[in-house]
Amino acid sequence: MDRRWSVESLEDQLRCPVCLEIFTEPLILQCGHSYCRGCVRAISVNPLGQLQCPVCRCAVDADCPPPNVALARIVDAVRSLNTPDEGPLEICAQHNNPLSLYCEDDRALICGLCGSIGAHRAHKVTPINSVYSSMKEDISCLMTEFQTQRRKLEEQICKMDFNKSRITNESDVLKWVVRKEFGELRRCLELEEAGFMEKVENAASTLISSIQRQAEHVSQLLAKIQSAEATLDALSNDGHLEFIAKYGSIAPRLREGQQREQRDEKIYSSIQFNPGFSHNDIKMYVWKRLHRRVLPAPEHLKFDPLTAHPMLHLSKDSTKVECGILLNRLPNNPERFSYSYCVLASRGFSSGKHYWEVQVGAKPKWRIGLIKGTASRKGKLFKSPENGVWLMGLREGRLYEAFTTPRVVLPLSTHPQRLGVFLDYESGQITFYNADSEDELGFIYSYQAELQGKVFPLFDVCWHERGVNKLPLSLTQALTHR
Repeated sequence: MDRRWSVESLEDQLRCPVCLEIFTEPLILQCGHSYCRGCVRAISVNPLGQLQCPVCRCAVDADCPPPNVALARIVDAVRSLNTPDEGPLEICAQHNNPLSLYCEDDRALICGLCGSIGAHRAHKVTPINSVYSSMKEDISCLMTEFQTQRRKLEEQICKMDFNKSRITNESDVLKWVVRKEFGELRRCLELEEAGFMEKVENAASTLISSIQRQAEHVSQLLAKIQSAEATLDALSNDGHLEFIAKYGSIAPRLREGQQREQRDEKIYSSIQFNPGFSHNDIKMYVWKRLHRRVLPAPEHLKFDPLTAHPMLHLSKDSTKVECGILLNRLPNNPERFSYSYCVLASRGFSSGKHYWEVQVGAKPKWRIGLIKGTASRKGKLFKSPENGVWLMGLREGRLYEAFTTPRVVLPLSTHPQRLGVFLDYESGQITFYNADSEDELGFIYSYQAELQGKVFPLFDVCWHERGVNKLPLSLTQALTHR
């Protein structure tokens, strides 16, 4: 208790007269009074470079007052008494004094005598408490930097782990999709294979059954002939009298049967095995049947009434359109066709693969295809790829053509009632198909274009020609071919 009181009394004597705190880096003025380094720097200096001592009011030189090394040692000793956990002070090996100062030039711990009369007297020295605080602050900043860098690296690792997990999940999903798609293809191929095998087996079974029936008939004839031969052989072995007696009842009967069989006899000719297809056609036949399956599911499109020419009449569900007789009174909005009897689908496409079907029926004149969303709809529509329009159509009920420059006549042997249109936006492919068959698509024509921006399915109903071309165009909605 007495010791504690004496230390506290000593601390009161070691307080700076300016800040009233324990001296920190004490400096001694020419008048003999000591102050903290920061307090000395805070005192104003007159034009002569002098400052007034706050205690004795003497004017002293303000140019670099020296450190009070002895006082600094005492301050450090008192502070060490208040912090016993720090362990015993290290002793200077040369002067046997506590190491209370730090030489910043040599970066070494020294005692007060080393700094005043020893090898470090001309060096810049600082009390170890100040150096400790400064170094602690530097270490704290360095730790903060390392912590920040560690957090960044941990965030990077988390991102990498998340990215790895995401790629793993996406690859697992994609592998599942690949297995599913190839499983469906295998099932389709197995069905096609089963169909071909069934055709082969049925054709072979029919032919074999026919040959078997003929063979059975011939076997029956052979048995009759063998029986007749045996009868005649037995007759030949009889005596004269018995031979003559039996001859009249056997020979005429056998001769009559032989003549009857000869009249009914059919010459057998080899039968050719024909299952209805050639092995060279199998791949092409299956490819055509699979073609419809690998295309996207048909889009469920509807006509856009805002784009329809005023002469066109749309059904309530906007899936049928025909050219009317009277002009509808409709607003002349920018989207509407004002000259050509056209209408667009309500949906456009700017990416991906899309397929849709149009029912044209027996309509003698029509055009279907694709148009750029930026193409003008006022005035006559210039139907060519150069103007952002890709069409195929029919005129005069018999002439199919692609609207290229110049136009190309399409030599179709049949008149399709339903057509399919396939768009692969990224590759710029626009393909038309005969979609009458539920099992396969028949290729008609394909455009190769450089597509930019949104494109829309286009339907040109054409003028009704006083009722001759009255039939509508219809968008199929319920047909799927998966």
